Amino acid sequence: MIQDFDIRPISDEEILRAQAYIDTIAKPLGSMGQLERLAARLAALQDTLRPSLTPREHFVFAADHGIEREGVSKSPREVTRQVVYSMLRGGAGICFLTRQHDFRLHIVDVGVDHEFGDEPNLVHRKIRRGTRSFLSEAAMTTEEAQRALSVGIVSVDEAHQRGVKLLSFGEMGIANTSSSALWMYYLTDFPLEECIGRGSGLDDEGMTHKLHILRQAVKNYTGPSDPFSILIHFGGYELVSAVGAMLRSAELGIAFLVDGFIMTACLLMARALHPSVAGYAFFGHAGDEAGHARLLHYLGAEPILRLGLRLGEGTGAVCAFPILDSSVRMLHEMATFTTSGVTDYVSTKEE
Repeated sequence: MIQDFDIRPISDEEILRAQAYIDTIAKPLGSMGQLERLAARLAALQDTLRPSLTPREHFVFAADHGIEREGVSKSPREVTRQVVYSMLRGGAGICFLTRQHDFRLHIVDVGVDHEFGDEPNLVHRKIRRGTRSFLSEAAMTTEEAQRALSVGIVSVDEAHQRGVKLLSFGEMGIANTSSSALWMYYLTDFPLEECIGRGSGLDDEGMTHKLHILRQAVKNYTGPSDPFSILIHFGGYELVSAVGAMLRSAELGIAFLVDGFIMTACLLMARALHPSVAGYAFFGHAGDEAGHARLLHYLGAEPILRLGLRLGEGTGAVCAFPILDSSVRMLHEMATFTTSGVTDYVSTKEE
């Protein structure tokens, strides 16, 4: 069984109280659009009209997947370790974005099929060198799933001790769109073909093969359909770590940014385990992976950006940070009608 998390629900009443203050800012009602909705939820979440997003940290959880051996990805598993090395050297996409937006970056090896040796910038928390293939058996044991959850929990606990005010999560693991698609399939009412996408660039033939393998995996699975059983059978160590991180962030009252399809699937799983976690999630973007838009709609999520991104690593989440920052600056820096000397806007009917 998954451990219990004591997550405080964010109530509509708390958000409305924050919105009431936003309505006193010297501007037409609702004129700052999504910035107002972001600001109201951040204020409710942090229980202050002066929320903070500093300091902020980003975690990339990395692991390999047994299902990769079935040819469901254009890229081989070697790419996982290669990208991790690129992150460690500062050359990956997430690196320039975290530098640009002042996120402290952590790369966590939860289950990469490679021994990195003495890499001082890598967080070494390997559970196993990749999951098993869920085509024929569970991807992980219950004990391994608990360990992966704990990796995410401990990561957030350490960030909390450093005083973090905003978190963001990303992943690296070839074939993890297959795990994400099956989580989506089992936790929603979408048919399987609407849950899968091209991942790192499958052509039409590759997509047909991927769908065939995933359909066979579904056919072969005869276990229970509760969320934790689905997490164990079809998950990846890095995905489960992200689920643990999201749940612990919410328990500690820390807002977090959600990246693309894979991290949104992790939020879907976290919400299935503890529904109140969704109140702490801010969706960075609507990505280009086929199932992402459907999943965002299913969750009732309002993504901040629409840039056609599908790199992963958390890049879309960190890209969205300046918009979230603008919503906070609105609360801190805009004057109210009382303090600005601006006459309150009055609604009038058009002649």
